[in-house]
Amino acid sequence: MSSILLIIQVLLAVILTIVILLQKSASMGLGAYSGSNESLFGAKGPAGFLAKFTFFMGFLFVINTLALGYTYNQSLRDSVVDSAKFDSIKAPQVPSVAPAAPITDNNTTAN
Repeated sequence: MSSILLIIQVLLAVILTIVILLQKSASMGLGAYSGSNESLFGAKGPAGFLAKFTFFMGFLFVINTLALGYTYNQSLRDSVVDSAKFDSIKAPQVPSVAPAAPITDNNTTAN
C-alpha cells in the first residue's frame, strides 16, 4: 500500500511543479509556451483554471502526504516478535545426540 502511495506522491509532485511553472508571472515562466490562443479557458485565459487546478493538486498532495505518514507510522508500530509469529507451544526441537567420543589408537605397541 505504501509503495502505491509513494508512486502517487512522486507523480503529484511532478504535476504540481509543472502546473506552478505554467502559471503567469512577471517573467512568464513556462507560461510563455502555452500559445497565443487562450480562449479555450475563457476570457481571462488559463489563469482561473490553472489557479483552481493548482489548488486541487496541492490539496491532493497534502492528503497523500498525510496518508503516507499514517501508513509508515503503522508499519513502525508492528513488533518484531509479532512479525516473527513465534509459537510457544511448538518450540523448536533440538536433537539430543551425544557428542562423538574421541578416537584413540588402541593398537599401538610399546617398543
